[in-house]
Amino acid sequence: MTAGAEAFGALHHGRAPGDPLVLPGPWDAASARVFEEAGFPALATPSAGVAASLGYADGAVPPREMFEAVGRIARAVSVPVSADVEDGYGLPARKLVGRLLDAGVVGCNLEDSRGGEDGAGALKDPREQADFLAAVRDVAGGELFINARVDTYIRGVADLDETLRRARLYVEAGADCVYVIKAPLDVIPALRDGIEGPLNFVYLPGGPSPKGLGELGATRVTFGPGLLFRAMEALRGVAEGLG
Repeated sequence: MTAGAEAFGALHHGRAPGDPLVLPGPWDAASARVFEEAGFPALATPSAGVAASLGYADGAVPPREMFEAVGRIARAVSVPVSADVEDGYGLPARKLVGRLLDAGVVGCNLEDSRGGEDGAGALKDPREQADFLAAVRDVAGGELFINARVDTYIRGVADLDETLRRARLYVEAGADCVYVIKAPLDVIPALRDGIEGPLNFVYLPGGPSPKGLGELGATRVTFGPGLLFRAMEALRGVAEGLG
């Protein structure tokens, strides 16, 4: 494993309950530097946040622009950066891994459905997704930390057994972490008990704090585009005071 990927992976292990790895989601180089200066040991780009910063709807960013954007973020900071690259944009594993490494990131999110989170979309066949993740692992070796996103709960399949089945397939395929996006709080302990290895959960306004999510079973906490939205609200307040 490369030094950057190894250091990033090590941040996920040996964590006490209530002390998850908190990974802010930068949407450009400037926000990445703010988060690094605040002392966070690593960052994780949100595809929806990057899309909004580039003027696109979630899921509509051309792949070239997404890789260029995450590359600018990775070059702007000295801490490890993981990139949300949605479902991989239909790229074969070798091309996908090559573009991620060229961008300078040490990890990636890969989701098991097609379509933006807030738009129409469909779950992929879990065995096909597992095969894809295994191919990415085979090509990347230890150079990338793979966070496998499970989209059951955002695609209307609120089925714990199906969620666990997918998660276990992805771990067997070589995923380093599982991310069940927007899982109901009451199922997080069952997911923790039923899935081997690190678990990623998203912080949502009004929900438990990152510490609270850690106490429920989260190994790491990400924010999706939420931090960008909060920054936009703050900027809106500034703008309204300019007149």
